[in-house]
Amino acid sequence: MTEYVGRFAPSPTGPLHFGSLVAAVASYLDAKAAQGRWYLRIDDVDSTRARADAVAAIPHTLEAFGLQWDGAIQYQSPRRDVYEEALQELIRANLAYPCACTRKEIAAIATRGKSGMIYPGTCRNGLPAGREARSWRFRCTNTPVAFFDRAHGGISIDLLETQGDFLIRRGDGLHAYHLAMVLDDAALGITHVVRGADLLYATAPQVALQQALRLPTPKYWHTPIALSPDGRKLSKTNAAPALDSDNPTPYLMQALEFLQLPPPDELADAPPEAILDWASRHWHRHVIRSVTTGGVECP
Repeated sequence: MTEYVGRFAPSPTGPLHFGSLVAAVASYLDAKAAQGRWYLRIDDVDSTRARADAVAAIPHTLEAFGLQWDGAIQYQSPRRDVYEEALQELIRANLAYPCACTRKEIAAIATRGKSGMIYPGTCRNGLPAGREARSWRFRCTNTPVAFFDRAHGGISIDLLETQGDFLIRRGDGLHAYHLAMVLDDAALGITHVVRGADLLYATAPQVALQQALRLPTPKYWHTPIALSPDGRKLSKTNAAPALDSDNPTPYLMQALEFLQLPPPDELADAPPEAILDWASRHWHRHVIRSVTTGGVECP
């Protein structure tokens, strides 16, 4: 039987919050319940948004909550040569093409899909006269991308209809998240990806890249996302409050309640390691909802 290898891969754009904790706990417990490995990767490919204080704080916060990873911490920033090599492979296979469009130009004519603006294909058949390449895009096909998710079942997405040819190297020269993520997951041997349902539709372009680069496709499980009382996703962008590393137990108890695995009352004052040990032994005895239906107030 293939060993379970999971990961938690936060972007270091700010401190971890309750939504981050839910994702970390779900991926950690799923790995530990299967007696597998759980890696920590700091997804700092976007150097324009990465914060040095967050890069340093994330491991300390996870340790305070008893979430101990296996092996060394992985970082994306030293792997830019790997991403560029994969881009060149896609170019040689005619699966990537140069694009001269600015975001403003695309916004002026594009329609919107579930993943944002749908690229209209302006440069698909060549750069417009007098224009120079700014970025590179992946050439999607008319064949829908299919994958299976443990919470949502079989999913099939037509990328050309839902988002169009997507960026794999940006106008500022940085490689895009989708390309970096699939290469890094493959390098770590990731077999299972457990993350929030807000990333469900990001899976299709990632699977398309995996297929184009002949990389393995992990098994996916997109869990419910935590919402604020006003119905917005808890995120760094929405200024979600940071976790209190000096008082981890209330947050951890609430995260497990959110994941429909409420710990017994006798663990209310227990250290995080004891709570996680109990949770890993009970993890496969419950069913998580496929969607989030309401807000969560942080302790």
